[in-house]
Amino acid sequence: MAGVEYQTATVGKPVPMWRRRRPRKPSRASMGVMMSHRRRSRAAGSPPSDASTGTAPTPEKSGWIRPWAATGSDLKVLELALAFRAANALLVRTYFNPDEHWQCLEVAHRVAFGYGHLTWEWKRGLRSYLHPLIFAALYKTLALLHLDTPWVMVMAPRLVQSLFAAFGDLYLYKLSKLIFNGQVAKWTMKSKCCFILLDVIPVGAIVLAVTTLLDWWMYGSWVIVPLNFLKFNLLSSGGDYYGTHVFHWYFTQGFPSMIWTFLPFALCGIVKSQEWRLSGLIAWVLGVYSILGHKEFRFVLPVLPLALMFSGYCLASMSRSKGKNQHRKDSLSRMQPFVILLVITNVPMALYMSLFHQRGTEDAMYYLSKEAHDGRVRSVLFLMPCHSTPYYSTLHYNLPMRFLDCTPSDSKGTLDESDRFLTSPSEFVGEMRRFFHSHFKVDRDLQSAVVVYSRRNVL
Repeated sequence: MAGVEYQTATVGKPVPMWRRRRPRKPSRASMGVMMSHRRRSRAAGSPPSDASTGTAPTPEKSGWIRPWAATGSDLKVLELALAFRAANALLVRTYFNPDEHWQCLEVAHRVAFGYGHLTWEWKRGLRSYLHPLIFAALYKTLALLHLDTPWVMVMAPRLVQSLFAAFGDLYLYKLSKLIFNGQVAKWTMKSKCCFILLDVIPVGAIVLAVTTLLDWWMYGSWVIVPLNFLKFNLLSSGGDYYGTHVFHWYFTQGFPSMIWTFLPFALCGIVKSQEWRLSGLIAWVLGVYSILGHKEFRFVLPVLPLALMFSGYCLASMSRSKGKNQHRKDSLSRMQPFVILLVITNVPMALYMSLFHQRGTEDAMYYLSKEAHDGRVRSVLFLMPCHSTPYYSTLHYNLPMRFLDCTPSDSKGTLDESDRFLTSPSEFVGEMRRFFHSHFKVDRDLQSAVVVYSRRNVL
């Protein structure tokens, strides 16, 4: 080490070769001190210094964490996520919730092609146009390229959404590295202030400004969608019109059903990692949504990836070797039964839910779309619970269509048109086609089949 100091001490002119000293080899004692210092630093959880390793300081080591910076492993994760999400988008043949179509694609189809249905939420200013306009631009591009066939109109939005989902997967992976690799200690109070001032506030302000301007342009007046949404759902309990659940439903039924067999691993990961802020965030979200009477699985979907991240931490801790004499294969064999359990309890169910459960509404619309484009359909009347099927965004043909109305009434206890029909169905229609929909009920309106009827004088 002394030789290095002699060589770098003279700056003005070079040191003659005959005056340069050979660097002395460090003694055993000094090497022991250096090694013990490294052991203590690593035991304390801090990585070895850059001076000792000879490597350039990374953003994390320099104290400034840039979670948006991509590494080689990040690109591999993104490639896998893109492949999985695209395959999933092309595989799904089922229908989960009306808002999949009615609050985005149907609105986008109306903006792009001039025909489509706006539900009652849009008439009250409860929805923003920011998300639908992305797909309206996609629809318009497909039309300009003459690619707006019914099949492409269905699959293209799914592939675009799979792109967004893949980037969400990537940043969930980056978040897990940030939290579980010991880099959380870098988030000092100064870093938090920088993060809030340089990232959160500017991004939030830009999104709010763009959303407000787009909504003003589309609605024709100033509309603050988050405020209207808060008034309707929280202050007036408007969502209760569609049914209510007990206060503890998310904790005892809703969220456990969503996370399924990953639940014990998520709890294990929370205890092992002791990341109480992040786990507290999950509990806080579930608690806040528990205040509302109307509850749905999809309301708490944003915290499901965080819970799965804790599950991954638990499984990763099982795969680590606990001692020098323990081989890595032993650790993997110990984890193997749990992986098999997760695979056999999730993959078959995922395939069933993606291919069979609640697919009748999609099949019925594909059939009607083909019939309409072949000129064999003049109009369509949907005699089923409102918003049960996709609409013009899937049909992609401008013909008269009508469904039973279910706009919330201001007076409680009043039956809407959809409920009145289900109470006393009409006898003047004949069955044309029947499509399997579901083996079991998950709500009161779900039926085992979707039936296409026609007036008897048309048969």
